[in-house]
Amino acid sequence: MLLYLHANKLTRLEKLFSSIKIQVNEKLFIKDPDSSQLGKKIVEHSIYLIDEIGFEEFTFKKLGVRIGSPESTIYRYFENKHMLLVYITSWYWTWLEYRLVFSTNNISSPEERLKRAIAIVTEPVKQDSNYSHINEVKLNRIIISESLKAYFTKEVDEANKEGFYMVYKSIVQRISEMVLDISPKFKHPHTLISTVVEGAHQQKYFSEHLPSLTDVGNNDDKIVSFFTNLVFSMLKNG
Repeated sequence: MLLYLHANKLTRLEKLFSSIKIQVNEKLFIKDPDSSQLGKKIVEHSIYLIDEIGFEEFTFKKLGVRIGSPESTIYRYFENKHMLLVYITSWYWTWLEYRLVFSTNNISSPEERLKRAIAIVTEPVKQDSNYSHINEVKLNRIIISESLKAYFTKEVDEANKEGFYMVYKSIVQRISEMVLDISPKFKHPHTLISTVVEGAHQQKYFSEHLPSLTDVGNNDDKIVSFFTNLVFSMLKNG
């Protein structure tokens, strides 16, 4: 009976999740790519192309060839490729925040809630059928290898004022509050959680490209376990 009720709860949450439109800061685009099939096609294939050739080699000209549309058409949606990168990373963090909220909703134990939250930001991403034009697995690879380029720029302070990184900061804030629910006097919750998020990305990247820099190998469960243990050890030691 408990399993049945749990399955019903998950089904209701999944149905609710499927009805949600991912809202991205409107300052990141000229025309909302979600408003047309062409816009969705631009986003879809930009993810495929960046994943294949990397952000440095990615251009709107190459994307135009990929989708069979003039380069000028893409500029009707995005000012430049940097804004497109910030857009897709912002989409990813918004999508992940919804997952975080749904996955930790109604978990009464603060410890279990924090463990689930850590897992959400460190475990492998699976493709979400609710958004057919977005390949979340490929987008996750871009987040791991390219997302630093979205805010490691000379214009980062201005972009921050415009709210371009608001959702990423919101995720860190949510999990930091979970940390304080367990250990109210802990002095560095944001430092700890941002280290977990970025550290998990580094470990995944190292495991694929620089394996001598990590001990996790190809075992994603080790990454989740390592950062879960790290957080709770830090809280235990104050």
